[in-house]
Amino acid sequence: MPQIDSAKKALRQSLKRRDVNRRFKKTLKEAQKKYITKPTEEGLKLAFSLLDKAVKKNIIPKNRAARNKSRLSKLIGGEKKKTAVKSKGTKAKKM
Repeated sequence: MPQIDSAKKALRQSLKRRDVNRRFKKTLKEAQKKYITKPTEEGLKLAFSLLDKAVKKNIIPKNRAARNKSRLSKLIGGEKKKTAVKSKGTKAKKM
């Protein structure tokens, strides 16, 4: 345990910040999982918003947020592509 007053205060601050960050990360993960199970525009907006806030608060690195956004975007893009693309037969090339 810290003996100096400033160290005691720093410990209190770090514990509070850890709790806030843990709660925020949990909310972020829940939003992402909810979107993955049922992709909707509203879910995507919420997940993007939470990722941006996490980066702004230095909870997660910006490249991780970018990677997660890309992966989440592919889900809703994949849904549209699956319905729009029809399977085509392959043709032999002439030489």
